[in-house]
Amino acid sequence: MRKLLFIAGLFMPMLALAQTVATTSSHSVTSPDGKLVVNVTSQDGKPSYNIVYGGVEFLGKSPLGVKCDLGDFTSNMTLESEKSEKLDQKYTVPTIKSRNVHYVANETIYKFTQNGKLVYDIQFRVSNNDVAFRYHIYPQKNKHCCVINQELTGFTLPDGSTTFLCPQSKPMQGFGNSSPSYETSYTVDDVLGKNGWGEGYTFPCLFRNGDKGWVLISETGVSSKYCASRLMGGNGNTYSIGFPNQGECNGNGTAAPGLALPGDTPWRTITIGKTLAPIVETTVPFDVVEPLYEASQEYVYGKGSWSWIIGMDSSCNFDEQKRYVDFSSAMGYQSVLVDALWDVQIGKEKMAELSKYAKSKNVGLFLWYNSNGYWNSAPQSPRGIMDNAIERKKEMKWLKSIGVKGLKVDFFGGDKQMMMQLYEDILSDANEYGLMVIFHGCTLPRGWERMYPNFVASEAVLASENMHFGQGSCDAEAFNVCLHTFIRNTVGSMDFGGSTLNKFYNANNDRGTRRMTSDVCALATAVLYQSAMQHFAMAPNNLTDAPAWAIDFMKRVPTQWDEVKYIDGYPGKYVVMARRCGEKWYIAAVNAQKEALNIKVKLPMVAAGSEYMEYTDNDKLEGTVKKVKMNKKQEVKLYIPCNGAYLAETAE
Repeated sequence: MRKLLFIAGLFMPMLALAQTVATTSSHSVTSPDGKLVVNVTSQDGKPSYNIVYGGVEFLGKSPLGVKCDLGDFTSNMTLESEKSEKLDQKYTVPTIKSRNVHYVANETIYKFTQNGKLVYDIQFRVSNNDVAFRYHIYPQKNKHCCVINQELTGFTLPDGSTTFLCPQSKPMQGFGNSSPSYETSYTVDDVLGKNGWGEGYTFPCLFRNGDKGWVLISETGVSSKYCASRLMGGNGNTYSIGFPNQGECNGNGTAAPGLALPGDTPWRTITIGKTLAPIVETTVPFDVVEPLYEASQEYVYGKGSWSWIIGMDSSCNFDEQKRYVDFSSAMGYQSVLVDALWDVQIGKEKMAELSKYAKSKNVGLFLWYNSNGYWNSAPQSPRGIMDNAIERKKEMKWLKSIGVKGLKVDFFGGDKQMMMQLYEDILSDANEYGLMVIFHGCTLPRGWERMYPNFVASEAVLASENMHFGQGSCDAEAFNVCLHTFIRNTVGSMDFGGSTLNKFYNANNDRGTRRMTSDVCALATAVLYQSAMQHFAMAPNNLTDAPAWAIDFMKRVPTQWDEVKYIDGYPGKYVVMARRCGEKWYIAAVNAQKEALNIKVKLPMVAAGSEYMEYTDNDKLEGTVKKVKMNKKQEVKLYIPCNGAYLAETAE
């Protein structure tokens, strides 16, 4: 007996080791070009993954799994099987950075069980620089619904990585208790391990892996079937998915999303590159989603003007809006955005008259609405319409009857599932009445351009209005231009409302906050910022007080693009980027550094010997325009002073 006990004791450690080895399995899915590898592992019942690109680990061992009211599915899990296939898809979305997309990826679906019962699949799609994954959760014990209490999904960055992040604000703060609305300032080149202001960070989130490359983390495919999420820090190198704060939406609505089963979570997306090119050029937010309904008509996008950015609330009167209609007509623009308080300062009867006048000038109107509801205290009207299905549909019927082109809905202030339902309801109803939709004071769009065909853009950024409100935002304009093109605007259309040609943010152009950037910079942002419907912060006086070459350019700059190319840059310092519309290329650059930018860049998209227009700034930020010819090397020397820009425009 003693001998048997001795033998058992001797072999117990070996047996335990054997069991540990037996419960560890690792499987890989690789990008079509073989450079990007995702390793999915189940060790001791705990799922995880890591990502290697070009032989370099960009994400270390990162946890997977969910906890819900059906059970804890983060441990005691067994990877039972996998199924792989190759994806080769083409699609067209006219409102994103690249109209026609060819998506090629490898997909593997991993099936996980717990105690012999199928719990969820984790679906990974890996293209040459992008990883997207989500959970497909199955019913348990005849329960066909669940509440997800926690998503363990994490992202472990390598030691020494630095961060470029936008802190999420606390709920029910800011103007009219409308936060969080994704309108806070970024921190750049910061260290790992922080948690913003205690509330994590808004997507997208950019990280630099030393001199090895870049990582962009975000999410897509968020609809009424889930909440929007944030990225939580404060746990060393590992960041995790965080659900909305319970205090959002005035405390109403659940912070934990509910799912009908079987059901899918949104996609978590990771874009990786040795340079910023894959970050700027990625289409993964749209690659992995599908349209949720058909467009009720062919929507026409383009350019527009709006008085509020310069004239504020008092400008929303009939005479001033008529003047802006004339201004848009003179510019060849498609619309005028009539902002808050139009219902009391113009009224519905006069608005119908204004819309009729605008139509005679080939101009359409966008009208502003408050989203609330009980979730904000913002007093601006119209209020109490967009939150109620009956009132909303009656209003949209009226908008259609007077020929309004679209609407802008503001002051949402929450990422809970009930708020995602409201976004979707507004979009769906608006489509039935042939209306396009822009959101402000809102969440990040997450694949919505493809999911909702009448969705145009969202603000979700510290936008142009802040330059009216404070000189600090004017001083930081170039810095923000050099951030948003690498972070916010990479994953979704951004309604910034920029390209100001006034020297001052007031109707007389003679006082108030002062624009610090050059006129060339104003033109460059029209190229750098992407939205299929751009309402520029220009004013009728610009027809006479702005340079003629600036007005001419703003008349012809497109808002829909066929291709985007990263050329050079560093977030917060400088950016050089190109966009193509048809056969025509626009190359735009902005410098936010104190010292002048003096570099050479290759422009292979401009044929050697071809002529193009070149817009440059001198040290006094005085713009010059001239026609030049591309040299044989297809190389251009850029000299850009602080707050200045460079712009090139090729021939048709």
